[in-house]
Order: sequence, then C-alpha cells, then structure tokens
Amino acid sequence: MNDARIAEERIDRLADFARELARAGDDERAREAVRLARRIAERHRCGLPRRFDRFTCDACDSYLLPGRTARVRLQEGSHVVIRCDCGATERYPYRG
Repeated sequence: MNDARIAEERIDRLADFARELARAGDDERAREAVRLARRIAERHRCGLPRRFDRFTCDACDSYLLPGRTARVRLQEGSHVVIRCDCGATERYPYRG
C-alpha cells in the first residue's frame, strides 16, 4: 500500500473520531484529532476531504457542529456563512 493512501485512510478515521468527540462534548480531544489530521495531510501532501475541511475551523482547529460550536446562516446571493465560537468566519457558495 502506498504511503499517501495510508495517510488518506488515517485522515478519514481521524475525521470520524473528531466528529464523535465533538458530539460527545469533548472539544479539546476533538481539536487534537483535527490538528493531527492536518499535520498528516501536510506531511504527505494530500488534501483534506471536503466534508472534513468545511467542518473544521482554520483559526482554532475546532470541529464545527452547527448550533453547538458554530452558527450557520444562509446569505442572500447563495452563500453559506459559518461562524465559529472563536469568531472566525467562512463563506461557501451553494446552489439553491
């Protein structure tokens, strides 16, 4: 098995683990899992999956759960605005 493929599998497992930890309320351990996944992606030069990248805060590495650790709003002009509890804001286009 090639190293990049192993790294991608590990990133997927860490993404699932971070989501479970965030849902259980263990935000600090979820943040550690996000940081580890990002380090692995950087080391092996592979990207993060879109569902993982969009639900993590770039500023504080928190796993974003709508209504719990993040506020999600729809903006006119077809954008989703996600604001983390730390104050960082991300905007993503959507078709709707």
